[in-house]
Amino acid sequence: MWQRIKTAVVLIIIVGIALFASQTPILFAPLLAVGVTIAAHEWTKLMPKWRQPIVFVLLVLLVTLVSLMFQMTWVLWWAASIIIWLMALSWVRKFPTHTSWYGKQLALMGVVILTASITAMFYLWQQSAWWLLYVFLMVWCADSGAYFVGRKLGRRKMAPNVSPNKSMEGLAGGLVTGLVVVIAISVFKLQLTGTTLIAFVALSALTILASVLGDLFESMLKRRARVKDSGTILPGHGGILDRIDSLLSATPIFALGFWGLQQLGLLVV
Repeated sequence: MWQRIKTAVVLIIIVGIALFASQTPILFAPLLAVGVTIAAHEWTKLMPKWRQPIVFVLLVLLVTLVSLMFQMTWVLWWAASIIIWLMALSWVRKFPTHTSWYGKQLALMGVVILTASITAMFYLWQQSAWWLLYVFLMVWCADSGAYFVGRKLGRRKMAPNVSPNKSMEGLAGGLVTGLVVVIAISVFKLQLTGTTLIAFVALSALTILASVLGDLFESMLKRRARVKDSGTILPGHGGILDRIDSLLSATPIFALGFWGLQQLGLLVV
């Protein structure tokens, strides 16, 4: 436990500095590049045997860096990743009976998922570092609420073949906890009202639910690949993917919804 706490503190400091130390991407962009490189390497461990993992890592890094330079492609990446997450919802429900998704196509899915999440994080950071922190806080609070409520009241398993410890009660507890934070920020900090408030809270609720799917999907991948953790780079926590699995699904969905609200004139940054 102490090792987990120390690692978490170090991560918070590094991410906090990268987010807020400069308004230029001089610190944040390199952090994203390092993160996606490590995550891509860990992804190869979850796929069927990959002969040259360095090729996949370089491909993901190249695609991500090129995509960051062409903002007009970001919405397409987010939309493509949402299609994958919708399919993943079915895969999680049917695991381990149906595992046809587990094959070479995981390479393409990895490129889309990682690129979508990195561009979404960069987009939100461009709007304001506080918007990206908002997504982090929302997901972390929901995850904490799900853990404590599920541990105390959990009875009905949500996906026993994928993650036996997760329960429907925990899901409800996490959603409620996250929405308490969302509503508090929306009303008292952002001072949203009317249709904008309803739309923003709905988007945030959808983001929280999506974050659970990201967690379940990575758990399913690890079970199929028969590995305990995606990596060992974070003492007490596992790998980078183990820490950002919820954000892989949450950030593109929130970014796309956030962009949509801006286009409709419902949200002014």
